[in-house]
Amino acid sequence: MARIPVNPDGGEQRDGSKSREYKGIPLKANLSVCHASFSDADRPVYCCPAWKDADQTLLDFEFPDPSSPVRIRRPVHLVDEEFVAKYERAVAIMKQIPPDHPHNFWRQANMHCLYCTGAYDQANSSALFKIHRSWLFFPWHRAFIYFHERILGKFMGDDTFALPYWSWDTPEGMWFPDIYRKGALNETERDAIHLREPAVDDFDYVDHDLASDVQIADNLAFMYHQMISGAKKTELFMGCKLRSGVEGWCDGPGTIEAAPHNTLHSWVGNRYNPERENMGAFYSAARDEVFYAHHSNIDRMWTVWKKLHGNKPEFVDQEWLESEFTFYDENVRLRRIKVRDVLNIDKLRYQYEDIDMPWLAARPKPSVDPKIARNILKKRDGEGVLRMPGETDRSRVYEHGSWTLDKTITVRVDRPRINRTRQEKEEEEEILVVYGIDTKRSRFVKFDVFINAVEETVLSPKSREFAGTFVNLHHVSRTKSHEDGGEGSKMKSHLKLGISELLEDLEADEDDSIWVTLVPRGGTGVNTTVDGVRIDYMK
Repeated sequence: MARIPVNPDGGEQRDGSKSREYKGIPLKANLSVCHASFSDADRPVYCCPAWKDADQTLLDFEFPDPSSPVRIRRPVHLVDEEFVAKYERAVAIMKQIPPDHPHNFWRQANMHCLYCTGAYDQANSSALFKIHRSWLFFPWHRAFIYFHERILGKFMGDDTFALPYWSWDTPEGMWFPDIYRKGALNETERDAIHLREPAVDDFDYVDHDLASDVQIADNLAFMYHQMISGAKKTELFMGCKLRSGVEGWCDGPGTIEAAPHNTLHSWVGNRYNPERENMGAFYSAARDEVFYAHHSNIDRMWTVWKKLHGNKPEFVDQEWLESEFTFYDENVRLRRIKVRDVLNIDKLRYQYEDIDMPWLAARPKPSVDPKIARNILKKRDGEGVLRMPGETDRSRVYEHGSWTLDKTITVRVDRPRINRTRQEKEEEEEILVVYGIDTKRSRFVKFDVFINAVEETVLSPKSREFAGTFVNLHHVSRTKSHEDGGEGSKMKSHLKLGISELLEDLEADEDDSIWVTLVPRGGTGVNTTVDGVRIDYMK
């Protein structure tokens, strides 16, 4: 047994400690210089356009005519053969037009590469402009698929065309969509093992080879956690507040971005490629047309979550609302679109066809009766120590200030506030923070977090003890350009998990401490270290 830091004031950057040279400045890309960037495994890539965007006329975004048809995005498993034929022809055209044209399929895919690998610096800063793992994730991808959809419709001559969505959150949609095995929609760089019939999507990506009905039940419980109990506050769902400049960096994806977003990207990507290309790596993900169906459903999750929260504004920070991106529209005009422009899909003239969402009623139950679990957990009491199976060297954690997730670890964490009233719980969510997460070799990393787990080896998202998951999609937290010291500017990540409802269900909301267990999955923890765990509160 070895003692570890469980409540130091550290881990992720905090506003109060930052030198905020660019405070209040919205984020945007410096289009005048596009440079070589780095893949998710820190390998050099080049995805800059042949047309230098800074030399093009940049126009402000204009909303579609309010009288124009509303595009209805339907579940991909419900579209008919006529739709698939039109869609496939349009993608085939997109793949055949000149490679330097902004509407070319690979040029479209490289738009994702540009903004995910740091090919552009931020305007007025040497910090890289990246849109993953923060509050920019949802708005950037909404804008991206919005323009992609309209370009395809232009090729078809159909101003009602709408991308289908892969409804992986429902039992009927939890298989890889068959239409993406056909013609121009097909892609060879996929995981043949996962895509065989009948392979149910694994949101938690543990590869337990569960029976279909068991995997579906796990997925529904997982969705309940990611959309409801673990996403009661905006930042938990949307991601951390990325600010301008290197000092404004943060690395904290929202619940849905972490999973199923990241996990399904890896689940589809080819396991025999270095970074599970294409879908399994940011730089190449959009080379697979199923990317757009996947992200249509991610976008739909945003609309569902917002409705569940009374359609209240996500954030009111001007830095977020005024942050901007650039895309070529269906008429090959370069458009500046701001976050505030994408917040209302009615104004963007598209909607989602409604379907049943059984995960709304899939609230997990404790795997062990809470009273029985409490008696078992009391036997662990004594010292607030980390328990690592087989670990006898007490000095290792003291020396390094962190521990390696090469095995399951458990730690007791004190709770600063107990006996909170119902109003206090509604105003402030109790947050479990796993901080100082360092993924050493930029590989796919995943670990699950459980609270008050008696036997973690038999637990899954279907268990109420499940608090959340950390997923690193071959990701490097490079924050500065290569020319300005990017190699030495990698930073650690953090994971914030909402646990108020979970503690109530475990009858632990009045306990002065909880037991937190981190379970690395698939041997991926050997390259991962964590600095500590603490409890915070979020308004």
